[in-house]
Amino acid sequence: MATQEEIIQNLRKKVEVLMSLYEKAKAERDRLREENKTLHEIVKTKEKEISKFEDKLSKVRLAKMIAATTEDSHEARLKINRIVREIDRCIGLLNK
Repeated sequence: MATQEEIIQNLRKKVEVLMSLYEKAKAERDRLREENKTLHEIVKTKEKEISKFEDKLSKVRLAKMIAATTEDSHEARLKINRIVREIDRCIGLLNK
């Protein structure tokens, strides 16, 4: 049977091991909290970048729509002018 002194020594060793494990866990927790903070900052930065790019994309799409509409209307006017000239020519031929 173990003496009181051996039991106390055994308990001290176990407490020291527990304290060591506690300190390691505490250090790991602090490291993870710092990493978490850093990652949150990165996410915020990326979200801002995404927002900027979405805004730019929206502007580019709008510009393309306006450019396409302008080109289409210009081309449509040219076609209408050609058709009107052709009709005028046909009317001129019919009047002869």
